[in-house]
Parts: sequence; C-alpha cells; structure tokens
Amino acid sequence: MIKIMSPRAMYHTMGKKRFLEYILFGVFVLFFYLPLLNLCMLAFANRYEVPAVFPQEFGFKWWGFVFEQNSLVSSILLSFVLAVIVTFVSLLICIPAAYALGRFQFRGKKIFLLSFLLSNAFPKMGLYISIGVIFYRLNLMGTLPGVVLIHVLNSLMFMTWIPANAFRSIHSQQEESARDAGAGPVRTFFSITLPMAMPGIIVASVFTFLGSLEESQGTLLVGFPQIKTMPVELYGVIMQYPITAGPVLSLLLIIPTIVILIALRKYVGPEAIAKGYNMK
Repeated sequence: MIKIMSPRAMYHTMGKKRFLEYILFGVFVLFFYLPLLNLCMLAFANRYEVPAVFPQEFGFKWWGFVFEQNSLVSSILLSFVLAVIVTFVSLLICIPAAYALGRFQFRGKKIFLLSFLLSNAFPKMGLYISIGVIFYRLNLMGTLPGVVLIHVLNSLMFMTWIPANAFRSIHSQQEESARDAGAGPVRTFFSITLPMAMPGIIVASVFTFLGSLEESQGTLLVGFPQIKTMPVELYGVIMQYPITAGPVLSLLLIIPTIVILIALRKYVGPEAIAKGYNMK
C-alpha cells in the first residue's frame, strides 16, 4: 500500500529549501504546461462545449477542415517561405555589421550597438503605424517587400548582437596564422573566421526564422489583406469558427518551433544565448 505524505510531513522530511524548490517547480509546470496540454486537447476535439473540462468527442475533424481550406494552406506555406526569405535577407544585412562590431574598435561603437535595440524599446504597434505611414508613401503597403522589411526590422537585435559576440570571441592570432600561411583576407574569413562564428550565426538565424514565422501585428498592418500569413489567418479562425479550430493553427505554429529548438539545442542552449548578449 502506497502511503501519501502530507505537505507538513514532506516539509520536515525534505527541508525548507528543497520543499520550496518543489513548490516553485510545480507552479512552473502548472502555468507553463497546463495551457499547452489544454491546447493539444482542444486541437483534437471534434466537439467541445463550455464549461466542460474535457471535449465531448475526440477526432481530426478540424485538422481536415484546416487543410481543406485553400486560404489556410496558402497562409501556412507563405509563412514558411517568408520566414526563409527574412532569415536570408537578415543575414545579408546584419552579418557584415556584426563582423564590424565584433572585430573592430571605433568611436560610438556602443551607441551604434544599442541602436539595434530601438525596434524593441517601444510598443510595437506604435512603431508599426509610424513605419506604415512611410511605407504608404513608398507604395509598400500590401506588398511582400513591405512585409519582409517589417520582419527584418524585428530581427535586427538578434541577428546583430549574437553574431557580433561570436566574431569578437575569435582570437586574432588564429586569423594571423592563416595569413602567415599564405591565405588572403577572403580565404581567411571563409576558412577560419566564418566557421568559428557559425554557432552564433545559427542561434541568430533560428530566432529570426521563428520570430518571422510568428509575427502577426506588423504583417497585419502592412500586408493585409493581400499578404495573409498563418498568424494573421489565426485571428479570423478564432473569430469565425468554433473554439476547437484555432488550436489546430496554433499547434502548426508551435510544432516547428519545438522541432527546430530540439534539433539545434546544442546551439540555442542558455549558455550560447547568454554569450551572444555579452557584448563589450
């Protein structure tokens, strides 16, 4: 027979510190995993009526509904294509800047570095409205280039800070040894510098890709109604269809994030991310 200990007995057995650790861990599990479990439950519910705790019928009815709607399937494909484009464009723009910030010392470097935080320092909607006015004058509203620019703006911090620290951590002696062996600047960069900085670049690329995949406000303001990504369509699904339809699209957004983070956990662990923001 299994004997269940009372909270008071557990407190005296484990000690105050360990007991509090278990309490905090339990609270974390409750607030983090319970909504996710509820989302998964609703995504596979054919019928659910509030205020019931569990659905009345399970199945794949709303999965079939999502994949039968051409507009929803198109939005899913567009989201992934757009995320790839944004990641590539961000690499082209930010990696040269990250290399300069990481390898060279110049006046105003810290101010220039902090300027990449501006896109995250203010409420996003106010920033998007200001940019939308400029885009309207440039005829970029409702266009794919306009949406790409909005997404790239959100990636500036990740794509600059993390690779910059990766470049900074490379010892100059390694590059000098390559030059002494007869390698030119270009070959040294692609043979020595870039491979050693690649973990930081991968971390930044992952965050940029996932950030673009989940961006909704900027896409809605600049791209709607011509450009409809998965997060934008999610608004309409939540408003127009039963409560069990929205979780399907939500899972389609969450699953790629989990898969990518697990596959690249070596590069996107806490230590790698912390090093990326440790700029001097």
